[in-house]
Amino acid sequence: MFTINPMPPQVDPIMIADLVQVEPATVGHFRSHGFMNPELRAVIPDRRAAGTAVTVRSPGYDGFLVTHSLGLVRPGDFLVVSRCGDRNHAGLGGVLAYAAKQAGVAGIIVDGYACDFGEIRAYGVPVWCLGPAANVHKSMATGGTVNETISCGGVLVRPGDAIVADESGILVLDPSEIPDIVAKALPAQKNEITVRARLDAGEKISEISGTQKRLDDIMARQ
Repeated sequence: MFTINPMPPQVDPIMIADLVQVEPATVGHFRSHGFMNPELRAVIPDRRAAGTAVTVRSPGYDGFLVTHSLGLVRPGDFLVVSRCGDRNHAGLGGVLAYAAKQAGVAGIIVDGYACDFGEIRAYGVPVWCLGPAANVHKSMATGGTVNETISCGGVLVRPGDAIVADESGILVLDPSEIPDIVAKALPAQKNEITVRARLDAGEKISEISGTQKRLDDIMARQ
């Protein structure tokens, strides 16, 4: 059985432009939820991508709806694919990555394996997956969904959610959360420049972070 729902509204491009400056690991300093399983790794290092989630549930060996969804995606969309626990088949390969490039997708997450990593890197399409596999999915048209809430990387992803991802990890947000996340993360990232300068000047990280003073206070009370 298939369920094909309408495409979600896209997140405001201005908000996406702000979000793509945010390192997911910076957010990890002050937030604990919304992060996908760290086993999902970036195929292309040193790339960050952000966009609007378009969700696909593609069961087992059947990749029919992954192919179909790449005819629906718009520039700036982030394709998020649940492989329904399959750990035997590649759910994405070179041709589909090229189709994604031509469609202008921001990135692709496959909660499973992919293949043709060399082609994916050559096309410059940011992809996150569990790793490579040579046993490729087949176009069987057995069923699945497009644009329903799915579980991907241990996180519920709704169509229209915001995604930001880099080689450190993947973060899923409700679009309404973006301004607060950006307001907290970007100053923290700028502060790292100051911290490095202080380290270069000879200060210790324990002094800069305050851990030395905190520990001294604790030890004095013991």
